[in-house]
Amino acid sequence: MQAQIQALLAAGARGAEREAAGSNMGSHTEVAKPAIFNGEAGKVGGFVNPCKLYLRMKMRGATVEEQVFWILSHVQGGSADIWKENVMEELELGEVKYESVEEFLIGLKREFRGGEEELVKAAELRKLEQGERTMEEFVQEFKRTARGSGYEGRPLIEEFKRGMNGEIRRKLMEAENPPASIEQWYRRATALDRNWRESRKEEERLRGRKEQGGGAPML
Repeated sequence: MQAQIQALLAAGARGAEREAAGSNMGSHTEVAKPAIFNGEAGKVGGFVNPCKLYLRMKMRGATVEEQVFWILSHVQGGSADIWKENVMEELELGEVKYESVEEFLIGLKREFRGGEEELVKAAELRKLEQGERTMEEFVQEFKRTARGSGYEGRPLIEEFKRGMNGEIRRKLMEAENPPASIEQWYRRATALDRNWRESRKEEERLRGRKEQGGGAPML
């Protein structure tokens, strides 16, 4: 099994490099590759960030699987070897499939960062709900909680969608052009919530005028 895993990893890394060589994206820009990561908790951030930069500049045309293989080719030694072997086996058997490379990197950080603060922040984020607060208030608290939680990319968007009020979430998801990035979700959800609250205030004002007999004058 070990030999099969290593062969699959090598094939994936070679495929990713070929994809990168055929892409014009960043082809003339020198970008440093990340140093080999051996699983040390204090070095995970310094490994993930260079990976992101290299993938963005040199491997944007590669598939998610190829990008994951490329990252794994730079994970060697220490406690990282066992984790890498398990991931490779799961990929080979089809037990796991990553929708994006960001999802894979979040899992990597969670595995090796091991910080108590991140675990607490992640738990807080999963419990966060808008409730009666305005969207502006909810967005600000969500941003504060998300900082240092390990969530980013699609998983971060999903947590934000889960926490917001259902009616706003439904309207945005059913829109002709739904928000794509977390910043778009913040901005459009805030605008929609503000418009809804202003509309409700106007309805209440008109209802009050009607109850007091202050409706439109008769012609």
